Amino acid sequence: MKITVLTGGSTAERDVAFAGAAQVVVSLRNSGHDVTVVDTVTGPMTPERESKLLKSAVSRAAPDHSSVVNWRELEEQTGALGSSDVLNADLVVIILHGEQGEGGDLQEELDNAGVRYAGSGPTGSRNAMDKDRAKSLMREASVPTPDWVMWNGRDTDVTHLGFPLIVKPSRVGSTVGLSVVRRPEDLVSAVQEALLYDKDVMCELYVSGREFTVGVLGERALAVGEIIPEHEIFDYECKYTPGMSQEIFPAPVDEKLERRLKELALEVHRALGLKHFSRIDFLVSAEGVFCLEANTLPGMTGTSLLPQSAAAEGIDFDSLCNQICSLALA
Repeated sequence: MKITVLTGGSTAERDVAFAGAAQVVVSLRNSGHDVTVVDTVTGPMTPERESKLLKSAVSRAAPDHSSVVNWRELEEQTGALGSSDVLNADLVVIILHGEQGEGGDLQEELDNAGVRYAGSGPTGSRNAMDKDRAKSLMREASVPTPDWVMWNGRDTDVTHLGFPLIVKPSRVGSTVGLSVVRRPEDLVSAVQEALLYDKDVMCELYVSGREFTVGVLGERALAVGEIIPEHEIFDYECKYTPGMSQEIFPAPVDEKLERRLKELALEVHRALGLKHFSRIDFLVSAEGVFCLEANTLPGMTGTSLLPQSAAAEGIDFDSLCNQICSLALA
């Protein structure tokens, strides 16, 4: 099958996308597929460029917002999505993160061009990418999620939430631009940091507890995993630096909690209108189980959380990639 992997992108998670694409490309080629790689910023990759970019490592530090602006300027000058490698592919596999890849516009362009792709469509992608919309849909589906407000200026009332708060850009992943705010006097500076990455900022009640994640493949909830970061939260450094977090699959939980997390993961997947695969993140505290967010294009390195969730169910990385492709073609 002729598969085109769309990767790179102009978001703060460009390096993360390349890291995932590197392993997906190898996996799909090992399975006998004819694979082409297209960077949405620079266009189709030559073998030399592919070899260089796909072997680059993810930095321990979160990217500076200025790099995002520079890549966007370059991206506007390329017609990567109109290349024959995309238009003539049997299937497009999207390894992109942040609003550009997961926000729905890319999916809408591919739909309009009649290109088949793996993953959620425009509506599901927009539902999950917009944290305010996602949490509202969770509430409508009776899925518990921490209380929140959207920032609308210095007079935004967060007093009913209390402190500490999580302040984060609404449409950015990998905890880029995220801060834990413990004092009212630190709120505005945290919002200003988040505004560097997105025009909409969420202030969310900080809930202390154990962090879990559940992969979803088709209509199946995969193994529950527990994340134990070295830092207070599972931040960028803990996500992408070996040894900075423990990721335990399957999680050491009783059958009742395991069943509850899997049920909620499928409920969120359906409520947001997601397709083919996703990863749903939770926090469990003394007050109960809370859904934090849904990821429509979760990380796809061999050690990323979705592949680990699948592996704990006996689905190795090559099988996971092939099953995702099969779901997209079904």
